[in-house]
Amino acid sequence: MTALLEVDDLHLSMGGLNILNGISFTVEDGEFFAVIGPNGAGKTSLLNVLSRVYQATSGSVRFDGVSLLDQRRSRLASLGIARTFQNLALFEHMDVVDNVVLGRHHLMRSGLMTGSVWFGRARREERLARQECEPIIDLLGLGTYAHRPIADLPYGIKKRIELARALAMKPRLLLLDEPAAGMNDDETSDLADWILTAKRELGLTVVMIEHDMGLVTRVSDRALVLDFGQMVTVEAPRVAITDPRVIAAYLGGAVDVVEVPR
Repeated sequence: MTALLEVDDLHLSMGGLNILNGISFTVEDGEFFAVIGPNGAGKTSLLNVLSRVYQATSGSVRFDGVSLLDQRRSRLASLGIARTFQNLALFEHMDVVDNVVLGRHHLMRSGLMTGSVWFGRARREERLARQECEPIIDLLGLGTYAHRPIADLPYGIKKRIELARALAMKPRLLLLDEPAAGMNDDETSDLADWILTAKRELGLTVVMIEHDMGLVTRVSDRALVLDFGQMVTVEAPRVAITDPRVIAAYLGGAVDVVEVPR
């Protein structure tokens, strides 16, 4: 396998605090890579650096050989990187299709003026974008809800819609920020199925932050464990969570691996 994402000696300082201290790891093309650790470990800060929300203090991040730290945030979609957020950012007055199609707008060439009046190129691009989003909507089992307003749908479905919108960007690398946050066990299990289906069918590489250890051990190939901005270990998740250093830093006692039905 070939490294798609390479992080080397990454440091992040904010307000006089050292948030990330010398983080180094690689993510292979096609790998499902998890980042775990207690609150305040630096997980979201790491994802924010990768998605260009934060500017690293030093170090390097390379995606498919391209330096991410030299890129504007607006360039990430065209490079093939998409992200979901822990808190939903959907437009609840719009239906499912309209929300998913928003993920395609960076691929459209029509300007603001033509787009606002919806004629010519803008109309053709909008129609094509909707057609291209249909397979993604079907892939994630959202066809039944396609023309329903977001506000009327359950939370678990909304999380799936956000995933679909990210997939509409045609990413090679998908960054997931606590996708199971606020979900019950059944919803989490269902979401795991949809994420794995999308990864397999679309050939994705995934980096996921998550607290749900059942989800982590089920879907991920390796897990990076952080504690107070320091790397603890990078191993297969079932091995990582039995590491005494991880137990001391993160779990605080005996380990109970929560099994999620396959």
